[in-house]
Amino acid sequence: MASRRAFTLLEVLISAALLSLVLLGLYRSLQMQQDSNRHLKEYLNRAMEKDKVAMVLYRDLLQSDGNLTLVKGEFDRLCIQRTTHSLYALSAPKVCWLVTKENNTLIRVEGGEFHLPLKMEEHVAIDRLIPQMELFDLYRKKSEILVLFKAVDSDPYSFLLQGIEQPPKPKPKAKKRKPRRGKPGRKRRRPKPGTNPKKPPPPKAET
Repeated sequence: MASRRAFTLLEVLISAALLSLVLLGLYRSLQMQQDSNRHLKEYLNRAMEKDKVAMVLYRDLLQSDGNLTLVKGEFDRLCIQRTTHSLYALSAPKVCWLVTKENNTLIRVEGGEFHLPLKMEEHVAIDRLIPQMELFDLYRKKSEILVLFKAVDSDPYSFLLQGIEQPPKPKPKAKKRKPRRGKPGRKRRRPKPGTNPKKPPPPKAET
């Protein structure tokens, strides 16, 4: 009986089909792993971005003078009148945090003296931080500040700051009293020498 030294055409076709199935399965597994890694990377990037945003807001509040303006609404608006934390090397900038109506984007505004809404002549730096915000709330009670914010398809983020004292209110200046003046056109009579103006003169004796 002669030994077989080669594969038949049918065996080669079957082997090729099995190999293609195995490679297809490996490709799908690799694609699923790549998708999972991409989603994980996007999630980590978003988490890192939120951490960076939270750290910037934390430092803005921590290094502030405590003079804060908080406007409550659907999304809160926070303005820090003076802080030593600056992203643009300003000495004591004013910083405002708010959510825009367009795409609900959380932005940070830094500059000198400016007012909201901004005017054309005001020079400020605007950073667009997190789009599609669902929540941006701040609560202040004496020296404590609680910050809550959340974007779409992400976990909520919060932190609590303590020791942010409000600056003392300036005392109102005392008004200077103006000296009283007599009525115009009326002169005071000077008393005659030797008489007391407070006591009436003695009555005259009858003769």
